[in-house]
Amino acid sequence: MLDISVPWWELVVRAVVVYVALITLLRVSGKRQIGQLAPFDFVLLLVLSNAVQNSMNAGDNSLVGGLLSAGTLVGLNWIAGFVTSRNRRMERLVDGEPQVLIHHGRVVRGVLRRAQLTEHELAQELREAGYGSPEEVETAILEINGRVSFMRRSSNAEQIPKR
Repeated sequence: MLDISVPWWELVVRAVVVYVALITLLRVSGKRQIGQLAPFDFVLLLVLSNAVQNSMNAGDNSLVGGLLSAGTLVGLNWIAGFVTSRNRRMERLVDGEPQVLIHHGRVVRGVLRRAQLTEHELAQELREAGYGSPEEVETAILEINGRVSFMRRSSNAEQIPKR
């Protein structure tokens, strides 16, 4: 229970490699997957955690090995938070940047596509925020946490002709 079957440093190295690989994979997969978990996204995270378990623990099922791996992951997460809070370049690399989805009442389809959001998902976000259409919105921004924030058009803003 307390004896580990691999050197302690190997567990630490394995945890670091898996942490960096998963952060990279999840970062590449887009904000929506992190901020707004659909059922298939949740299942993906569960399966990912199971898939990388053995690569982290090298078959070691000891209490000490598990705690060492968990402590390494928590420490890496703290370090990532510390570094990104003090370095703008690292923050952009790890967290990404907000993206404008609606500008002056018009949907920016290229950004929507790159963010892997469908127009139906944007329409749902609009409805949940109390808007009937993109024309009612001055700006909609996909935040780094996956949520969409909206700024209402002023009543004196020129109306966009419908096509």
